[in-house]
Amino acid sequence: METATARKLQVLFDVHQYKLSPAEEQTLHDNLDSLARQTENFPVADLHVLIEGNTRSNDVSVKLSLMLPGTTLVTNDHDMALHTAFERCLDSLLDCLHAYKDQLGRVPERQKTEKGTHQELHPEVSLDADALAQAVAAGDFATFRTLTLPYEEGLRKRIGRWVQRYPEFEAQIGQGVEIADVLEDVFLSAFEDYDHWSQDVSFGTWLEGFIDPAIKELQTHRDDELENIRLARTAVEAERGLNPGGV
Repeated sequence: METATARKLQVLFDVHQYKLSPAEEQTLHDNLDSLARQTENFPVADLHVLIEGNTRSNDVSVKLSLMLPGTTLVTNDHDMALHTAFERCLDSLLDCLHAYKDQLGRVPERQKTEKGTHQELHPEVSLDADALAQAVAAGDFATFRTLTLPYEEGLRKRIGRWVQRYPEFEAQIGQGVEIADVLEDVFLSAFEDYDHWSQDVSFGTWLEGFIDPAIKELQTHRDDELENIRLARTAVEAERGLNPGGV
């Protein structure tokens, strides 16, 4: 079922293994007013809402994909209650949208240039987009990470500054969670959503868009995220052990 708000935002619900009642659907639509206002100046703004019931964990997953000219912003969450998962997911999406609009307006760049602290997240090494696409198609995260190594140090520094926005999370650094965990989560998200990257947006700028969702996911689902991160890290370390020189 596809509906649209009065402010151009096109909304498509995709529901699996969950019975979405008319009242729930209306509540979710009502919560989209802020997003509609924030996207009203974009010539195209399509929101895909994926809702999936999880029979094994008895909760519900929500994934929001906001398709805009030049990029797609993606957030996800899960909870026992649909509305709770949707609200957290929407909050993260609004944060990502705000950051993307700032990037379009070059606000962060202007502010950092004025303060003399601007550092581009664009390494001198050329990005091999074809090789990245092949790694993603093959499900080869280890190769993907090797190809994106030039972005690692700049991204790590950006994450270090970003976590300062979340004092409670910052206090946990060194107490079971590390900056490196956020870093790996960002690259995992980029790997999973690589097909949504538009080369009209620099790869470094696109990577930055995953920082805030990664921090929030580690805050709300720390154990699950850390397990995924450690499995991915093990695969990468094994690959680098077999091939220390990279690909």
